[in-house]
Amino acid sequence: MISMIKKISLAGGLILAVSFSAQAATAVSLDELLKQVKSGRVTDARANELRLKQFRSNRSQQVSKLNAEKAEQKRQEENSVRMEAEFEVNDARIIELERAFQDRLGGLKELFGVLQQASGDARGQFESSLTQVQFPDRTDFLLSFAKKMGQSNKLASIEEIERLWFELQREMTETSKVATFTANVVNASGEENQQQVTRIGAFNVVSEGKYLEFIPETGRLVELLRQPASRYTGRIDDLVSGTGGQFAIGLDPTRGQLLSLLVQSPSLMERVAQGKVVGYVIITLGFIGLIIAIWRLLVLSAVSTKVNRQIKNLNEPNVNNPLGRVLKTADDSSGIDIETVELKLGESILRETPKFNSMLPLLKIISVVAPLLGLLGTVTGMIVTFQAITLYGAGDPKLMAGGISTALVTTVLGLVVAIPMVFLHTIVSGRARRLTQILQEEAAGMLAERAESDNKAA
Repeated sequence: MISMIKKISLAGGLILAVSFSAQAATAVSLDELLKQVKSGRVTDARANELRLKQFRSNRSQQVSKLNAEKAEQKRQEENSVRMEAEFEVNDARIIELERAFQDRLGGLKELFGVLQQASGDARGQFESSLTQVQFPDRTDFLLSFAKKMGQSNKLASIEEIERLWFELQREMTETSKVATFTANVVNASGEENQQQVTRIGAFNVVSEGKYLEFIPETGRLVELLRQPASRYTGRIDDLVSGTGGQFAIGLDPTRGQLLSLLVQSPSLMERVAQGKVVGYVIITLGFIGLIIAIWRLLVLSAVSTKVNRQIKNLNEPNVNNPLGRVLKTADDSSGIDIETVELKLGESILRETPKFNSMLPLLKIISVVAPLLGLLGTVTGMIVTFQAITLYGAGDPKLMAGGISTALVTTVLGLVVAIPMVFLHTIVSGRARRLTQILQEEAAGMLAERAESDNKAA
């Protein structure tokens, strides 16, 4: 109380000092200043008295509030003691009930653990199985069932346990069937359409003559961007439209892994494209050599036909074939000595022989240059491969294998072109030699007849 009065007096003194300073600022003489100080003291004394009366009148209310708060504190402390006692009793009761619950569970606890593990394993298997497209609602049941088995305050019903058994049995049964149903399929252009699909056990899914891929993350069927060879896809329609019996169709026992590797393997045109510029040069030389070989075979076959026709009528030489022109040379040389006739026949044969061997050197050059170009492409490809290994290291075997495979494509192309060219060159040159041999045989026969006739005349 005394301290409160001191604080009030101090506050009054501060107010008095402030008012005194304000009055002093406005005073014009000492008398006026004295009057102002006296009136200010009277006013401050009245204000202080009023404050003391208000404080004394409110003191009884503050005491009653303090008593009420102390009573509330005591009540809350008693309530805390009571609740702590109840907590200890309830905790002991919970421990007792938990022990009784575990005793009553007995072997069921192990059963629920097995059911939880079985449902989790089954869910993982079903999510990656092709049958998931046909039965998508079973994973939700298995998820909720596994959660229930992991809780101690809920028990599985007989119906739920039988449902788990049913789903496991249905998975085993459906993997041995060929089923047709409607599902959403994402085509190669990214559009999703609903169409009929056929599931071949747990191996493959086909639709409209194409193989589909199942994406477990999205649960969608996606059409393969690149389908396998026609010998695999050509028999899909027979299976889809068939009502019974056995059908020959390509199956992937690894559930899509072999099929994905099969469609990733490059086609013939992609292999050729790996040869790049050198490969295209080799192929161009091969086409040129093939055209030349076919053209020369046709020409020599036509000449051979005319020569064979001329052989049957040697007495009437025709200048539209080489043998006829050689015979005409012999006929024009009548009355000349045999040595001169022999020289003229040799000259005529030499004149015809280059026509038979036309373009044959080019075929031989192509058969020799093609494997050399293939070797050149291989060497340049290996250089590029080793440069890539220098930059990125040899940690990825696919990098080395892919580069070496690309480099060896040109060697294959060179051999593919060179081997047929060797055979074609041999065939064409054999035809040319055969015609030359016919001309030489006929010329030798004519010289023999001329020599015999000259001897008889002598």
